[in-house]
Amino acid sequence: MDTSPGTWRGRALRYLLIYLLLLLALVGVRYINRDVRPTLRAAVAQERQLLSRREELALEIQSLSNVQRIRQWAFANGMHRFAEAGKTSQTIPAIRPGSASDTPSSSPRTVEVRTEWK
Repeated sequence: MDTSPGTWRGRALRYLLIYLLLLLALVGVRYINRDVRPTLRAAVAQERQLLSRREELALEIQSLSNVQRIRQWAFANGMHRFAEAGKTSQTIPAIRPGSASDTPSSSPRTVEVRTEWK
């Protein structure tokens, strides 16, 4: 093992160079990621706004889909209750008996089922 001052000086310079390169790499990464935190905070704030807007819209939907409100709208647009609506009646004609050709044959039918598993 060589312990001369020249060897130690060479090692110290190499370690110092490695340290400086790592330091520059870390500073570069930090510079590239400088806008991540503000963007994240803006996204969280926008999420809060959207959640509150969703809750407001859910309440509005509940109030608009109220049964009484729909009923008032229907009456305002000319709809009538079934009990109050005019009704007409019609007689239903009697069913005439079919001919012999319309009746099903008395011979039993067969059904064939084939199952194929894959």
